[in-house]
Amino acid sequence: MVKETAGKIKRWIMAVPRSYHLLVVAVMLALLIIIHYHEAFTDVWLLERISSFLEFGLTRQTFGRILFLIPITYGTVTLGKGAGLSILVLSAAAMVPRVFIISTAPKEALFETIGITITGLLIIFLIDVVQKARQRLVELEKMHTMLDIQVERLSMLHALSSAVSQSLKLEDILSAVDMARQLIKSKASWLYLCDEEKRLLRLATFKGLPELALPEVVTIGEGPDGEAAKSRQPTIIEKLSTDTLVTSTPRKQSELQSILVVPLIAKDELVGTLGIGSRLAHHFSPDEVDLFRATADQLCVALVNARLYEKEQTAAEALRVSERNYRELFESASDAIWVHDLNGKILAANSAFERLTGYERDALLNNNVTVFLSSHGKSKIDKEAHDIVLKGGNAEPIEQELIRKDGTTAIIQIGTSLITKDGQPWAFQHIARDITEEKKVQDNLRLYVQKVNQAQEAERKRIARELHDVTAQALVAIVRNLDDMASGHSQFSIKEIQEQVRDSLKEVRRFSQQLRPSVLDDLGLLPAIKWLAADLTKNYGIPVDVKGVGEPRQLPPDAELTLFRITQEALTNVQRHSGAREVSVTVEFTNNNTKVTVSDNGKGFEIPTRMGDLAKSGRLGLAGMQERAQLLGGTLTIDSEVGKGTNLTIEVPS
Repeated sequence: MVKETAGKIKRWIMAVPRSYHLLVVAVMLALLIIIHYHEAFTDVWLLERISSFLEFGLTRQTFGRILFLIPITYGTVTLGKGAGLSILVLSAAAMVPRVFIISTAPKEALFETIGITITGLLIIFLIDVVQKARQRLVELEKMHTMLDIQVERLSMLHALSSAVSQSLKLEDILSAVDMARQLIKSKASWLYLCDEEKRLLRLATFKGLPELALPEVVTIGEGPDGEAAKSRQPTIIEKLSTDTLVTSTPRKQSELQSILVVPLIAKDELVGTLGIGSRLAHHFSPDEVDLFRATADQLCVALVNARLYEKEQTAAEALRVSERNYRELFESASDAIWVHDLNGKILAANSAFERLTGYERDALLNNNVTVFLSSHGKSKIDKEAHDIVLKGGNAEPIEQELIRKDGTTAIIQIGTSLITKDGQPWAFQHIARDITEEKKVQDNLRLYVQKVNQAQEAERKRIARELHDVTAQALVAIVRNLDDMASGHSQFSIKEIQEQVRDSLKEVRRFSQQLRPSVLDDLGLLPAIKWLAADLTKNYGIPVDVKGVGEPRQLPPDAELTLFRITQEALTNVQRHSGAREVSVTVEFTNNNTKVTVSDNGKGFEIPTRMGDLAKSGRLGLAGMQERAQLLGGTLTIDSEVGKGTNLTIEVPS
């Protein structure tokens, strides 16, 4: 209560003219000077009486000096800090002469004068701080009020945006026009839309006005709405009754005093106008105009989208009418056929398309082609469709992946053609044929050729390595011995060189047999392995014991060849690296698999931790055996320890 009273008193004081405050301060200073120097006015009876009354019977001028704080305080409150400082200087100047001329106790008087001066200075700065704090508080209250208004408007603008974006129906958009009136807190709102020829504005909806308060049709340039449509700028009328722009009698009788009309423009095309009105004279601030224009932009976008939606609906209906003309041919086609509009929405599909995709027709219609096409696939088809639009005619068939309802994929060959209406692109028709099986055959053929090439290349590498390591080295030695003999410095006789040639020829024949021994094709796996064992014993003197377990049977050619080659590589490793004196080979036939085990009593070796590290450790032969076994879906097991021989087992499914 005290705070409110003080505020009222301050507002009353601040409402007084500045000159009056100056007069009050001057009168106060004059009276105080008279009191302070009352001894000089003993001849004037009235002044003497006033002076003696205000002394309160005090012999010194202590109270008189204190009274100088009153004009200092009053001047600071009413006129500001600068005026307070000026009054303080004048008051000090008025008190100082008495200290040195009249006062009977000059030291005490000087001390009091200095104290009053300092106190006045503190009062001035204290009042200044309080006033600035109050001014800041007032500014903050204003800012808070403005912020509340902005938050309220933004909330309503958000509600308006949500309302117009949730529907594409024109009637739903028109029902949101009333939010524009609530946003600016006006009495009425209305909306005019342009006709197809852009010559007239037709009243679409209005709120807060009686019937016949607005004209049904307005020409461009007529009245506030027509002027806003013509100039494409906001039209503001703050006093409707006297404005010459308003010519329609119904609008003058609508009890509106101020109106604001903004044009609705989308992509430089006039869509209509939006207006609001107030019963009282109202000045529309720039912020209100900007806010209303933002509201109008929201409505404009929604109106354009609603109109486009209506046009699309009309086009879809026309397409369904056209579809009935060729439905019989469409349904009886053996290839999958579907039609979609320019945006990818499926408009029609035949039974073959249902069978191809696994979707029912109801689930496909009005859905997008991305249901069964990847984004990349859609882009590829869209590019073909775009080329059709630009170049005309039909596009070349393309291959594309199709995603069925169950998640599986199919490869289809698509032919695309353009459907036009009134000479304009309208939709696309696609005819698709399932070529999944054909593609599988082609892929299998390519894979087969790839595997054959890989096998051939691997065999070429093996042959090259064999020729380089054995035959080529022997021939180089023979050539050098012949060169030495020709120069007369040979260490070998003709007979010895002939023996070297025979050994090389024997090695070539052995190598030829190893390339493809006829015994494998003629007799089978077990006899072929016995032939390898006999050859090792004959040529290198290493006895090899071969035995079969189970009933021997004919294996697939690739399995037999793989087992033979692995056994051959194992016996070759025994001869070259193991230093073994005995070798045993066991071929075991069971119902589910065939297993070959090669064991020797050689020096053995340290097996890597992982079989995959065989190649890294330089044991390329063993790595090749493992790869061959994996190609057949089999396994290779190696058991070896330094000084205790090696056991190698290959097992493949029968």
